[in-house]
Amino acid sequence: MSFVPTERLLWLVFAAALLAVGAGPWPEFQPAWLISLVVLTLAAIGDAIGALAGTRAPRPAVPGVLRFLRDRAGTIPVTFANSGGRARRLSFALGLPGEFISTDDRIRVDLPAGAPRARVDWKVTPRQRGRFGGVLAVVETDSFLGLWQVRTRSELPCELRVYPNLLAERRNVAAILLARGDAGTRVQRTLGRGREFEKLRDYLPGDDFGEIHWKATAKRNRPVTKVFQAERTQEIYVAVDASRLSARPVRRDGIEQTALERCLTSALLLLAAAEKQGDRFGFIGYDDRVRVFVGAGTGAEHYAACREAMLGLRPSESAPDMAEIFGHLRLRLRRRALLFFLSDLTDPVLAEDFARHVRVLARQHLIIAGQLQAPEIAPLFRGAPVTAADDVYERLAGHARWAE
Repeated sequence: MSFVPTERLLWLVFAAALLAVGAGPWPEFQPAWLISLVVLTLAAIGDAIGALAGTRAPRPAVPGVLRFLRDRAGTIPVTFANSGGRARRLSFALGLPGEFISTDDRIRVDLPAGAPRARVDWKVTPRQRGRFGGVLAVVETDSFLGLWQVRTRSELPCELRVYPNLLAERRNVAAILLARGDAGTRVQRTLGRGREFEKLRDYLPGDDFGEIHWKATAKRNRPVTKVFQAERTQEIYVAVDASRLSARPVRRDGIEQTALERCLTSALLLLAAAEKQGDRFGFIGYDDRVRVFVGAGTGAEHYAACREAMLGLRPSESAPDMAEIFGHLRLRLRRRALLFFLSDLTDPVLAEDFARHVRVLARQHLIIAGQLQAPEIAPLFRGAPVTAADDVYERLAGHARWAE
């Protein structure tokens, strides 16, 4: 708690100073100056003691977890409890991490008489994905005589979670998540039989004895056969590279962000498409070794769990150890799955290491590797016409890398 003099106290001090100046050439003003100085000093001390003893600033409260989208404006609801029940006026401000930009420096709040609480919204815009804490609140109230402003500072137990903004990918999201129905589908005969259990039924002549469910047969006192169906759901994993090359800046639609942020956005789109199709999906994050592993699952709750697991990923300074990563995944992934690796393989050493060790997984799983393409890497005659001689050499270098 701290005390700051108000404008009222400063004007009173200025008036006392004028009396002190006038008491020099006119001695008859000296008693008035002394009396005013004593009264002002006693009033200021008494008001400060009264504020320290009886003035209790309303303590702000915020929800324990708040969720935002990157580069999208949001609000932090702040609630003030009016324990005394009397009308009060205060101002407050929130101290947020540097990744958040606030619209206002401070907000004035009026607590009506008899109202148990009041709520205001603090508008912010997050600029970075992740989990953040350390929210500070500063509340300022006036003392009884209005000579002091009492400021209290407290740390709020609040966690701010910022997720990748998929709203910027409206066209892709609409194309992937739009319900298209069954138009264009056709019936195709499935060779063999599946091994996914469907139901139990009574035994029919010609059924294989190996498909009889002996426990159900003993319980029902008649032969019961197990019926299987073809596997309809697949396991899909998205593996995102968070090593040193993931910190490279990329620009898309005028927005600059790191390659890791772009890969995480793509990963969320892939997981959303898998969730829409009813497949089992999971998420993997790695740098020099596997840092995040979320096993395959289904449903909106599992999608939210994968999204929460992405919040802690940050670009690392280490290079990926493909032998360690693929060996770890070989032990964790027992069922055949489709793996999307979103990585930067422009470094020939990393690309050769990836190609050499990926055979460990390719024996059992289907592997797809994708990377972000820089805008300067493109065929020679694509894009705007050249305007200078340097553009010709840049186009030739970009064409050579594109062909490679």
